[in-house]
Amino acid sequence: MPKYVIEREIPDAGKLTEDQLKAISQTSCGVLAKMGSQIQWVHSYVTDNKIYCILCGTK
Repeated sequence: MPKYVIEREIPDAGKLTEDQLKAISQTSCGVLAKMGSQIQWVHSYVTDNKIYCILCGTK
């Protein structure tokens, strides 16, 4: 199963609340679902100014 990493630059990402991070993740998952994609979110890592999303999917 292929894995993907999306790097998103978000100023002060490390200062976002849990609810704000959840909203960002839900928006991304919603976009994937609307595309009919077989790619799914697995996990995200947050740094001071970036969010890295790990995704996996079928070929």
